[in-house]
Amino acid sequence: MLDAPGSANPIARIENLRVSFETKDGPVVGVKDVSFQINPGETVCIVGESGSGKSVSSLSLMRLIEYGGGTIAGGRLIFDRKDGKELDLASADQSLMRTIRGNEIGMIFQEPMTALNPVFTVGRQLAEGLMLHKGMKKGEAMKKAVDLLREVRIPEPERRIKQYPHELSGGMRQRVVIAMALACEPRLLIADEPTTALDVTIQAEILALMDRLKRETGTAVMFITHDMAVVAQMADRVVVMFRGNKVEEGPVEEIFAAPKHDYTKALLAAVPKLGEMTGKPLPEPMKLFGVEGQKIEPIPGKDEVLLSVKNLTTRFPVKGGVLRKTVANVHAVEDVSFDINRGQTLSLVGESGCGKSTTGRSVLRLVEPLSGEINLDGKDIMALNDRDLRKARLDMQMIFQDPFASLNPQMQLSDQVAEPMKNFGTLKGKEMQERVEMLFDRVELPRNFMRRYPHELSGGQRQRVAIARALALNPKLIVADEAVSALDVSVQAQVVNLMMELQAELGLSFLFISHDMAVVERVSHRVGVMYLGRIVEIGSRQAVFENPQHPYTKALMKAVPIADPTKRKSERELNFKPIPSPIHDLDYQAEPSVYEKVGEDHFILTTDSGY
Repeated sequence: MLDAPGSANPIARIENLRVSFETKDGPVVGVKDVSFQINPGETVCIVGESGSGKSVSSLSLMRLIEYGGGTIAGGRLIFDRKDGKELDLASADQSLMRTIRGNEIGMIFQEPMTALNPVFTVGRQLAEGLMLHKGMKKGEAMKKAVDLLREVRIPEPERRIKQYPHELSGGMRQRVVIAMALACEPRLLIADEPTTALDVTIQAEILALMDRLKRETGTAVMFITHDMAVVAQMADRVVVMFRGNKVEEGPVEEIFAAPKHDYTKALLAAVPKLGEMTGKPLPEPMKLFGVEGQKIEPIPGKDEVLLSVKNLTTRFPVKGGVLRKTVANVHAVEDVSFDINRGQTLSLVGESGCGKSTTGRSVLRLVEPLSGEINLDGKDIMALNDRDLRKARLDMQMIFQDPFASLNPQMQLSDQVAEPMKNFGTLKGKEMQERVEMLFDRVELPRNFMRRYPHELSGGQRQRVAIARALALNPKLIVADEAVSALDVSVQAQVVNLMMELQAELGLSFLFISHDMAVVERVSHRVGVMYLGRIVEIGSRQAVFENPQHPYTKALMKAVPIADPTKRKSERELNFKPIPSPIHDLDYQAEPSVYEKVGEDHFILTTDSGY
């Protein structure tokens, strides 16, 4: 008989937990004094930004924190075991912890590729826990592994258990990790940002799956995330953490409807909610909590075309055989056309692998397109030789998804922002120094940061440096490839507002590539929805968001979690078709993209898109 949610005995009680880390500069306290409990059949969401101590709390409960250089400096971690006896995990022996880990407490990590072993098959990794904890024979464990994969909705499980992790997509790998965590029917499941790296559609399916499994098995779930829309979808109770302390706790409806602490209010104010822009034809910055004198004005842009892309096609060769000959092609971008006006934003949305990033890189010719026309402010980009293309790059810049990878770890930040001006010889000496200072002011970074290095900054600050560097040459077009997807909610809101302010003041045009529909709704003038290398629907943001016509756009909109616990999605609403392969034989002839006009600025693809 399963305990009812909220029944007398909590499965886990964290009491006055304190965790410290030894560093060169002395001990650093990661969690100061945190207490909360998790009841049977209940989902408790721990929210907060990077560095707030939420992952440290979960790793302490698993006693994995010692392996990461941390020490439990105080407090008790009381766990109600399967046999009904209570145990303080903080003082338990590591050999006892080995039997509890996986068997009684399961954990789903953020990055499935690092949680799985690349040299063993999926079946072997699933069977291992069952043989170790449940004493099953190999054949029996393999049969159970197939059932587990079927439970987490993996198609053709008999074939999948023979495959290796690299042969599965990100969403599939995350399901395998969930199946492993659930294999021994743990009493407590800890999920640490399990959907952060996933697309909207896959995220929706995984959240619905976890919710269903929790209801069926009565497992208690401790869910760690910084995504408030996911909290609204999953939580029964919410614990808000800030700088190592718990600042607020309560039922999910209460936290969203009437937050008490200023930090919770600021966190909720910074979440763009899908549907907030309904009825507004133009994008406008977000109103942030506690920010004085903020200007909220719509950004009209101009009616003049800056970038025109026609019939853009980009393919990548697939090599095979002893001689490494091209045996097939990946059709990454197939016959894509769009225009961007001066001072306006076109957003490309879609799932991973739909070709949106390749489109952005093809426009800048960082990837060479196979065919098509790219015209930027009257210049034919496709016809330029290397020297002229380099000159044309003065007008077009890119902001990448991961600022840490796009900045040089050995250069001071002021030199990195000045580098484009040195390369192109646009400014020298004192003038260049003044422009660098002005750019740091523009992206709201203090001038004393100019002598710092990338590792001394947070993710949001690094992304601001990347934006300052992209602005150094006064470009007309900026391609922002998932520029805010890796940032915390409040930082993301500030960076989005910064990009919009710069657009209003400098007349910048953006090609904004993202899978976050709520951010796209906030920043876009026009939106293109991509699926399998083609734009299936394109038009004004109002038309696409408020009146989606293509079945894929409708499915995508339905999958987006909304930061409102009264608007939860049920599993029945989600029915996605598996994405077909974009790899085709060399003799494959792709049909041209044909569009039907369904509104004033609203077109849908009539060619078969495979959806």
